[in-house]
Amino acid sequence: MFKKILIANRGEIALRIIWACRELGVRTVAVHSEADADSLHVKFADEEVCIGPARATESYLNISAIISAAEITGAEAIHPGYGFLAESAHFAEVCHACNLKFIGPDPEVIRMMGDKARARAAMDAAHVATVPGSGLVDTEEEAESAAEKIGYPLLIKATAGGGGKGLRLVTSRQELRRFLPQVKAEAGAAFSSDAVYLEKYLVGTRHVEFQVFGDEHGNLVHMGERECSIQRRHQKLLEESPSPALDDVLRARMAAAALKAANAVGYANAGTVEFLLDKNKDFYFIEMNTRIQVEHPVTEGVTGIDLVKEQLQVAAGEKLSMKQSDIVMHGHAMECRVNAEDPVTFRPCPGRITAFHVPGGPGLRVDTAAHADCLVSPYYDSMIAKVISRGNNRAEAISRMRRALESFIIEGIKTTIPAQLRILTDPDFIAGNFDTGFMTRYQDKPATPPGEASDSDRTAVPAV
Repeated sequence: MFKKILIANRGEIALRIIWACRELGVRTVAVHSEADADSLHVKFADEEVCIGPARATESYLNISAIISAAEITGAEAIHPGYGFLAESAHFAEVCHACNLKFIGPDPEVIRMMGDKARARAAMDAAHVATVPGSGLVDTEEEAESAAEKIGYPLLIKATAGGGGKGLRLVTSRQELRRFLPQVKAEAGAAFSSDAVYLEKYLVGTRHVEFQVFGDEHGNLVHMGERECSIQRRHQKLLEESPSPALDDVLRARMAAAALKAANAVGYANAGTVEFLLDKNKDFYFIEMNTRIQVEHPVTEGVTGIDLVKEQLQVAAGEKLSMKQSDIVMHGHAMECRVNAEDPVTFRPCPGRITAFHVPGGPGLRVDTAAHADCLVSPYYDSMIAKVISRGNNRAEAISRMRRALESFIIEGIKTTIPAQLRILTDPDFIAGNFDTGFMTRYQDKPATPPGEASDSDRTAVPAV
């Protein structure tokens, strides 16, 4: 096992990695921007290094500064967390060139699966079903020709896209002509590549992903699925496991496809294979995330496996600590992302938190780096906490999540807690009857449920 690792991230995921390292007896180095000098991940790490100004491009995305911090502190490995450089093949290559272990998959695997067009080709070769689509399209003529074969509606997708960027739904030839140059420009600015392709837009589908894990000795397992259909602007709000849409037969089929996908690229460490599931129970590969996921606590809740510790052990050359037959799902787990956003418009609302009370009780976990008097910066992602509930069944997990959100006090800024509570009381959600279009229908409903104060700064609200 490593003696010391550097954590190339911030916030709750940096803390999560610190806790895993402490249990394994591994010392940690926190890097931080000037804006994060007083952050909790800095306080709890064994060492800290300031790597630049507040803007991520000058700090958390500054590869030379991060490598320098690792070298001067004597770190042996770098854990990238999620976001920032977590899926940068170039960063992983630089780590290897500097004799630093990158805690994640091989750089070439990251590069292949990060390029959605190459990932589709790899899955087609492995006979894993993909959504009908095109190869790369550059001109209007190429796009129109491909669109005629695929049929409308369809998506224009950047090959290097993610987080809802470089993605546009089009329903006609006119919209295709209008939005193609816009998506290419957005992709070029966000990902340094304007390559795009077209993909059939499937209506009424669910987003179901499978957690896979491989070691460097050829062993590979899956750890069940996560239901991720509750999302807005292609960003997830609530995740749960198991999915209400899967029975044992379908679960086994999708798990086998996920393992086939990971095996096809020789995958090692933590990864997620994402599928779209239609009403006919047909499913299609859409992408693979080559990192630990924001929603990994959901899988931890139903399997009892510490995914971050497993990442560290596998990166250190150890074999997986379990076989497929050892992995058994128990109960139901759910995660709500609490963002510093307006609960109606979902616009970011940075500012200072004046009061902060974390819920507790049976079956609850809160991952956060926020606290009273901390400043939610406008420079980074708006997520300030993840609330994870676990129950013997889905109804109990929902009940515990509602209890948690109702007693979670965050004052001074607006958060998405009122929106999460509305979702948790929606009849379709409670019945498990939803798809990726749920939030569009939800936003058409009245914005303020009866009895809720719309002008309150306090985000803990009564049950609705």
